[in-house]
Amino acid sequence: MTIKNNKGEIIIIGAGPSGSIAGALLQNQGFQVTILERQLFPRFSIGESLLPQCMEFIKQAGMMDALVNAGFQYKNGASFVCRDLQTEFSFEDKFSPGIGTTFQVQRGRFDKLLADEAVRMGVDIQWQMEVTAADFSVDRPELMVRNQQGEVMTYSADFVLDASGFGRILPRLLDLESPSGFPVRQALFGHIEDRIGDGQFDRNKIRITVHPQHQDVWYWLIPFSNGRSSVGVVAEPEFLQGWDNNDQALKDIINQDPSLTALLQNAAFDEQINTIVGYSANVKSLYGKGYALLGNAGEFLDPVFSSGVTIAMKSASLAADVLVRQFNNEAVDWQQDYAEPLQRGVDTFRVFVDAWYDGRFQDVIFHPQQQPEVKAMISSILAGYAWDENNPYVKNARPRLDTLVELCR
Repeated sequence: MTIKNNKGEIIIIGAGPSGSIAGALLQNQGFQVTILERQLFPRFSIGESLLPQCMEFIKQAGMMDALVNAGFQYKNGASFVCRDLQTEFSFEDKFSPGIGTTFQVQRGRFDKLLADEAVRMGVDIQWQMEVTAADFSVDRPELMVRNQQGEVMTYSADFVLDASGFGRILPRLLDLESPSGFPVRQALFGHIEDRIGDGQFDRNKIRITVHPQHQDVWYWLIPFSNGRSSVGVVAEPEFLQGWDNNDQALKDIINQDPSLTALLQNAAFDEQINTIVGYSANVKSLYGKGYALLGNAGEFLDPVFSSGVTIAMKSASLAADVLVRQFNNEAVDWQQDYAEPLQRGVDTFRVFVDAWYDGRFQDVIFHPQQQPEVKAMISSILAGYAWDENNPYVKNARPRLDTLVELCR
């Protein structure tokens, strides 16, 4: 294969959102990109409620037309419910500039769409290829890869990006794993035929419901465009013990909240309910000689504000930019140019995730007298614009939020 502009060869582990976005950005800059994906697409994944910030990266990668024409559920905000309290955030009424709407997507179809778009741009995606070992001590990094037939082969490249998500390939192979600092939590989730009557529910918003007795337990309800929804509950594992199977557990816990019970009274739970435990993760470093970690392969916080795909795409955009400069023989510093900028947004989300689980953020969003300008700043963060340092709640997230909590209380 002829390398356009002879920029260099990049291997990306994983064809999910961060891998496909990074692949497209680099291919379009003249790199030869190969993505190694362990599974076949489409495949089930959670993280279905995108944030508007994602649209900026999809547009940057040249994939916006394909997404807009795919028929996914339009999304313009988020609705929060706690007993008889309800508040809504419109992402179009946000402080930060940028796109204000997005989509709610079945990830199997969405991830395949992005991967197909990357292939259309010239990226070589090789399916059912499992990376089993890695050597970064040599001049050109080498990966040992096993195909579907069990054959093992060696791949080499000028640089490797790990976009393997929860598979966390390089963190495991290179002993980069680090404690996340969050308590262990568990999610039960699945897709249902929701059968929600017209007018009962704004399908253009994700609905986050706080458990009526336990402020650290919450539910998501993400409507799709085909009459189905993703529904899930997140709690510490002890709360979810005592059931023989996940299906009954999720139904029973939904029935502990009257508003959700009424909303889903006719729903058909016609697919298997899944679970994931201890999903929060961190690493000792986001980069090393010859590699960098993207998205969930590096750090995953929590699903409550749907930040995972946004962080993944931001990491893809940042890493692609640093690689282009590096291969143009410009001086780059992966710590200053990649890790620190990415971490600033992650840290902003972390402040709000912490405040969600200890109840402080709930005091803010359910406060009866909300100032529009402050709400717009918070709406920007909920829309994914967690890197906009013109927003005081990004630039000084923790002290600003602490002050706001005290004012609300």
